[in-house]
Amino acid sequence: MNVFRPLTKLVARPSSILPSRFTRAISSSTPLTAAPPARRDTPVNFGDWLDRQSNRSGPPDVNGPMELSKIQPHRMHIYATKHNTHITLTQPPRKDPANPGKQIDVLMSLSAGNIGFKKAGRGSYDAGYQLAAFVLKQIQERGLMRDLQSLEVVLRGFGKGREAVTKALLGSEGYLVRNKISSVKDATRLKFGGSRSPKPRRLG
Repeated sequence: MNVFRPLTKLVARPSSILPSRFTRAISSSTPLTAAPPARRDTPVNFGDWLDRQSNRSGPPDVNGPMELSKIQPHRMHIYATKHNTHITLTQPPRKDPANPGKQIDVLMSLSAGNIGFKKAGRGSYDAGYQLAAFVLKQIQERGLMRDLQSLEVVLRGFGKGREAVTKALLGSEGYLVRNKISSVKDATRLKFGGSRSPKPRRLG
């Protein structure tokens, strides 16, 4: 009796121990294709990639993100003086359809006097904070958040309203606008020489 006979049968007929999908691949006359060669990791130049993205045509949501340099930001000008605080919101200049020779850029311009503060109260910290909260609320109610993709904050002056508006933007009032701020600039005018300053005030 040959005890190695079952083993020889298995070796001679591998299809008896393999699943059907493997036997079809082995028995078919079509040769199996070799695996593709491994891809070499070549370094990518970021400058070349950026140029290719900018040369492609189509909307930004199809061909990739829009370059930040092509997005003209809205600007929030904060003019804080000793006696008052002014906030002006401007958009990128665009033509007026009704008057082609005129450009529309100022969306909103308010000061502490417009929200009810009188005389010396207009230069206080509370007036600046309430003015900033009112302007941020008006931006949402007028539907300006739809077109506001990037916001540039321009500070001018060293009044109490400067810090008050900053606190409002960082607080709960500015949670929608805060994520769209791209830069903060200081446009305070400094005098080098110039005209003579007024004499100091003497009290008592």
